[in-house]
Amino acid sequence: MTRETIEKLLSEVKDGNLTVNQALEHFRDFGSKDLGYANIDTHRELRTGYPEVIYGQGKTPDQVAGIIEFMLTRPHNILATRINEETYLKVLEICPEAVYNKIARTITILRKEIPVPSSFISIITAGTSDLPVAEEAAVTAEIFGNRVERVVDVGVAGIHRLYGKLPFIRQARVHVVVAGMEGALPSIVAGLVDKPVIAVPTSVGYGASFGGLSALLGMLTSCASGISVVNIDNGFGAGFLASMINRL
Repeated sequence: MTRETIEKLLSEVKDGNLTVNQALEHFRDFGSKDLGYANIDTHRELRTGYPEVIYGQGKTPDQVAGIIEFMLTRPHNILATRINEETYLKVLEICPEAVYNKIARTITILRKEIPVPSSFISIITAGTSDLPVAEEAAVTAEIFGNRVERVVDVGVAGIHRLYGKLPFIRQARVHVVVAGMEGALPSIVAGLVDKPVIAVPTSVGYGASFGGLSALLGMLTSCASGISVVNIDNGFGAGFLASMINRL
């Protein structure tokens, strides 16, 4: 339940268009809704400004569909991450307007338009192999009402590719930089811009990259200032944080 929803209910009670008991029905699941296999936080958008997001990995298609079916009774936008095609097809049965991003492995359902700030978020990838994580970040930021601009495949093996994009990149309010291998790109970007950089290590790389650990440690030990680092392959976390910064 959002602040706007509560204000509308209270106004309707005040104006006599809604009885107290009718208004109380809207609060029946206020706080949380226990589905047995999931306990949905219905208070989160009022508390934090952002609704609960569904993490699909490890959940069955029926569980994800059941969670979405309840969330459809609320007016907020819906985002589910780490979703496979089988789960998406199950969700389509209850929500034909659900949109699946195959690269990001996300489902989005747009229930309301959110005013978009004039500022934008840049999402920069070192390589094409980093796109699934970058797209998860982009979809997350977009469903929460942000303009996102993508700059793809400008990693340190050919850093001249980045320099041509710098005049545009520097216009962004916050940067999400996604890289695997040795994870050097966020340090370079942070040394060239005057806005926050959110570094995202990916599990892309050969054996000694240790599934993204090398990139993670490289980003954490960066000598450039203004960098924050999220977990390996955590595009959602980066997109969420970028949204919070862009909408301050």
